[in-house]
Amino acid sequence: MSLASCFPSRWPSPVQLWIPFLSVCALIGRPVGSSHQHFHPHSIKLPGDITLGGLFPIHARGPHGLPCGELKKEKGIHRMEAMLYALDQINQDPDLLPNVTLGARILDTCSRDTYALEQSLTFVQALIQKDTSDIRCSNGEPPLIRKPERVVAVIGASASSVSIMVANILRLFEIPQVSYASTAPELSDNNRYDFFSRVVPPDSYQAQAMLDIVKALGWNYVSTLASEGNYGESGVDAFMQISREAGWGVCIAQSVKIPREPTAGEFDKIIKRLMETSNARGVIIFANEDDIKRVLEAAKRANLTGHFLFVGSDSWGAKSSPVSELEDVAEGAVTILPKRASIDGFDQYFTSRSLENNRRNIWFNEFWEDDFRCKLTRPGIKLDPDKKKCTGEERIGRDSLYEQEGKVQFVIDAVYAVAHALHTMIQDLCPGGSGVCPNMDPVEGRALLSYIRAVNFNGSAGTGVLFNENGDAPGRYDIFQFQMTNHTHPGYRVIGQWTNNLRLNLEEMQWSGGDQSLPESICSFPCQPGERKKMVKGVPCCWHCELCDGYQYQLDEFTCETCPTHMRPLPNRTACRPTPIIKLEWHSPWALVPASLALLGILATVAVVITFIRFNDTPIVRAAGRELSYVLLTGIFLIYLITFFMIAEPGVVMCAFRRLFLGLGMAITYSAMLTKTNRIYRIFEQGKRSVTPPKFISPTSQLVITFILISVQVVSVFVWFAVVPPHTIIDYDELRPPNPDLARGILKCDMSDLSIICCLSYSIVLMVTTL
Repeated sequence: MSLASCFPSRWPSPVQLWIPFLSVCALIGRPVGSSHQHFHPHSIKLPGDITLGGLFPIHARGPHGLPCGELKKEKGIHRMEAMLYALDQINQDPDLLPNVTLGARILDTCSRDTYALEQSLTFVQALIQKDTSDIRCSNGEPPLIRKPERVVAVIGASASSVSIMVANILRLFEIPQVSYASTAPELSDNNRYDFFSRVVPPDSYQAQAMLDIVKALGWNYVSTLASEGNYGESGVDAFMQISREAGWGVCIAQSVKIPREPTAGEFDKIIKRLMETSNARGVIIFANEDDIKRVLEAAKRANLTGHFLFVGSDSWGAKSSPVSELEDVAEGAVTILPKRASIDGFDQYFTSRSLENNRRNIWFNEFWEDDFRCKLTRPGIKLDPDKKKCTGEERIGRDSLYEQEGKVQFVIDAVYAVAHALHTMIQDLCPGGSGVCPNMDPVEGRALLSYIRAVNFNGSAGTGVLFNENGDAPGRYDIFQFQMTNHTHPGYRVIGQWTNNLRLNLEEMQWSGGDQSLPESICSFPCQPGERKKMVKGVPCCWHCELCDGYQYQLDEFTCETCPTHMRPLPNRTACRPTPIIKLEWHSPWALVPASLALLGILATVAVVITFIRFNDTPIVRAAGRELSYVLLTGIFLIYLITFFMIAEPGVVMCAFRRLFLGLGMAITYSAMLTKTNRIYRIFEQGKRSVTPPKFISPTSQLVITFILISVQVVSVFVWFAVVPPHTIIDYDELRPPNPDLARGILKCDMSDLSIICCLSYSIVLMVTTL
């Protein structure tokens, strides 16, 4: 009976679980038979007692709305073959799952989340209860519908966006999922993705490792570049969040997103935007390898080879395809990859694959043509004359380049994780080791999940495989740098590791042109000594440098402070230094000229005194008022003598002499002149009225009057001594020019301008009275 003649009379009744995808409903009502291949024409089916699902990006995303594009040899074929290899090893292992054969249903996701969702419906068909009572063939008999195989767990997917989309439907049917490459932090949410586990660490660990690398390189101003989607956006978000929480001060100059379907010139615009903050040479990139390659191409077109310093996530890792023919642009790129090792057994397995012994891989012919750049002949298809014919005798690794893809180890570990979980589950539910028993028909998904989360074994590379409560693997990364010098061929060199903390060999790093000095990626260069930082609002890594001017010094990196009055800033303005103290020196012109004049005056005064003494009893001397003349000459002598007290170095004694003699000489002089003038005035006035001479005109009386007048000055000075004892001060204000290097403190006596005026005021009164 032909199934083609069967058709549904109406849509089936509701399914066991509600599915929020209309495409599922469209499939439920169709009989499963030959038409099944119509909906899933690209899949590998391996028979077995227990079937595992597999999701791999065999093809790239197709152009112009097509679901699938070109073949992906490494991320697609290598990883898929790694699952087949692991299944072979497990089925041949007498100790792991004895009497049980693992089968598989492997699907192509075409690197597109929506297409992968449609393909993954194959995994849940066996769990959907269909009502076929109303379905009849043309002869009235019920159709023969083959029940699809039941998938107990799914290995995959690769891209995080695909895993997230698939995880949403697998959790509805409680099918555990173990990914070998999806690292988006979002998948660590055990409430939303409770049936998802992964043998690779999440990007939150990767982001922490990348932040530690940035810190070790001394960068604080970087840009981020992410492919649109869960992997790229979640990775950048994790990097930014961890950098904020760490409080280390890494600023994001630009956060650029690469569209899913970039238009022509999009990558040139991205490079131009990154150059808007050209100081941010470091670029943290979470992008797929196709986008990475196009970014490098755009940088080369912009003639920016060597400018950008890329720090790439595990999607870049140690892959050769993104940097092919762009080695000069990628030179110095630091990349990160979960710690892995090359699996020798897989190399032997894969290099032995041929068209004859690998017919189970339905994409192997396409891989063969692509790998050897030849064309297989097919009936009815004319061979392209520009391509050589495949002979079938070609060998991988001999007639083509072969390097094991980086995630092969994790694919094998993911398959083994499910196998170990099934092994333990069978031991617990099916004692006796006879294989799958009725207690495991069907395999209960939530129970299998608990067994998967509990596994702990040494993986294919000898490292432990285990999961935390969120289904994440521990963070273990190798750090690579793409170098061109000191190598026969450009390539990646391991320069460090990260396992909860960073170990980076800076001395082994090389940058553009083989330069070993660390390049800079900072917003603002450090300020010079004596300059303060004026922060740019909203960007804690950017600042302007302002010089501490005048008498300011740099208190800290953000503050300028004025030096104390007695100090001035150092030439580099990092601290203050004492202001030099000066005094009037004897050799100074300001001292020599007055001292010389004063000396001439003293000599002249002494000469007059000597003359008066020599002719002391002559009528002329006596008529001049001999006694008052001597007093007058003494005052004049003190006036000249005070010059030397004013020039001498200030001290307590010298300051006392200055106070005493500053006004004393003038007081003595004008007191004598006043007394003499007054005597003459009274004599003439008395002579007008009487011949009797006036009182107190004798020499003794004149001296007494003079000394009484002088005593007023002396008493005032001693009262000043009592109130304010003589002392010295240093005047820093008098010589404080705009240039602090010229600032000086002047050592002087504590005699203000007011006190000097007060000291001389009595002499002025005497002078005015004399007139």
